[in-house]
Amino acid sequence: MNPELDLATQLQLALRMTVALGLGALIGLERELQRQPAGFRTHGVVSLGAAIFTIVSGYAFSGIGSDPTRIAAQIVSGIGFIGAGTIIQSRGGVRGLTTAASLWAVAGIGMASGAGLYGVAVSGTALMLVVLWLFDKVERWARVRIGLPEGDASDVDTGSKETP
Repeated sequence: MNPELDLATQLQLALRMTVALGLGALIGLERELQRQPAGFRTHGVVSLGAAIFTIVSGYAFSGIGSDPTRIAAQIVSGIGFIGAGTIIQSRGGVRGLTTAASLWAVAGIGMASGAGLYGVAVSGTALMLVVLWLFDKVERWARVRIGLPEGDASDVDTGSKETP
C-alpha cells in the first residue's frame, strides 16, 4: 500500500521523528556521560526507529482487516532482544539492567513521539532523566549512609559502572 500524504502531513511526521531522535539522544547522552556501552547514538537510533515503525504502522497499514497495533507490539518485544544483549552476568552479579531498561523506555518514548503524543514523550524523557541521574545520586548517598560496599552481592544493578 502506498499512501499519498500531502506535504503538511509529511512535515508533521518528520517533526515526530526529529522529536523522537532528540529525546532518545538526550537520554543516551546521560548514559554516555556515565560511560555506558549503549549511549548517545544507540538511544537516539532506538527512539527514532520506534517512531518510524509507529508512523508506518499508522499510515501505511490501514483499511479493513489491518491492525496497526501489531507493529507497536512487535517494537516492544523486539527491543527486548537488543536489551538482552546489554545484560552481562559476571562474578556473581548482573550488569547492564539499567541500560537495557533505558533502551526499552526509549523505545516507548519513540513510539509516543511517532504517535504525536509529545507531552507523553517529553514527560517520559524528563522522568527517565530523573531516574537515571537523580536516583543514581540518591542510591550512592544511601550506600554511603547505610554503609553498603560498592558492588555488594545484594546489588543487582546500581545503574553505574555497568561494565566490568
